[in-house]
Amino acid sequence: MRQIFLDTETTGLEHRLGHRIIEIAGVEMYHRRLTHHHFHRYLNPEREIDAGALAVHGISREFLLDKPHFADVADEFLDFVRGAELVIHNAAFDLGFLNAELARLDMAPLDTVCHAVCDTLRMAKDLHPGKKNNLNALCDRYGVDNSHRTLHGALLDAEILAEVYLAMTRGQESLIMDLGDDSAERLEAARPMPASGRRKAQIVRRASEEEVAEHQQALADLDEASKGKCLWLRGQVGS
Repeated sequence: MRQIFLDTETTGLEHRLGHRIIEIAGVEMYHRRLTHHHFHRYLNPEREIDAGALAVHGISREFLLDKPHFADVADEFLDFVRGAELVIHNAAFDLGFLNAELARLDMAPLDTVCHAVCDTLRMAKDLHPGKKNNLNALCDRYGVDNSHRTLHGALLDAEILAEVYLAMTRGQESLIMDLGDDSAERLEAARPMPASGRRKAQIVRRASEEEVAEHQQALADLDEASKGKCLWLRGQVGS
């Protein structure tokens, strides 16, 4: 399965108030392995950046003046995510901004291009109800190194999210998937199959004489303690 771990940085918190995307990044994973193929662009939002947003990501208006507009990279971005499952932390926020940018260009929403969307914030809340589930908290919980994350950045956050996702979804199935497609097929081919219509033969391991003697002694001790009411011993004697 092809997945894109996606993150954006913006001029503010609400796209309905005209705030825009200033950074977008996607990191590709295929069958739970990072491919080192990514998409990353800074964008000129053609507007000022809120002070609160600037404090979070540190990307200034001046830095973005010579950067492309979203319209300049939209086709390239859509080609990158096409057909993939998007994995996003707090997906409603990023999708809201991305769909607003696409709507300005009279382009269809992102879910018409991508296979599906996985919200890791919702996943984390289901796994850890009542606890902090922001990206930093999840890094602490799953032992993911985020010491280099002093400010939010779309590419760095997408890479960290990929590591957190792997830790959150680690299980028996993922362990087999991590072996690679051909290894999983070899495991399946090597597994013995029962004959059609018959149950698999069961291995019967009979008790040794020493184990039988210990069992008999345990029953005798139980019978003595219960003053002759040990049902297992009575049934054995009468059989």
